[in-house]
Amino acid sequence: MRTNLFITLLFTAYCIEVGTFFVLWPWRGGWDHLWLQVSWPMLRHFLLHPAGRSLFTAFGIVHLVWGAHDLDLLVQRWLDRGRSLPAPITED
Repeated sequence: MRTNLFITLLFTAYCIEVGTFFVLWPWRGGWDHLWLQVSWPMLRHFLLHPAGRSLFTAFGIVHLVWGAHDLDLLVQRWLDRGRSLPAPITED
């Protein structure tokens, strides 16, 4: 059970980090310098074009949504487990 939780947490962290990276990086200056070294002119032109950048941004958004969904499932599972415990007995 704990291994499954650990793997799910790692995957959620991965999705959030990769998603954030791919949403922000294509629109920064380092993106241009990386793709200027590509030897195929058509590929270089596509990757420097806003449509190519948007493709990577969409890939990042998919990862962010997937990570948020898995995080929501983890929180819901954690809250449901807390609700299933019997209520404490109080003496009046």
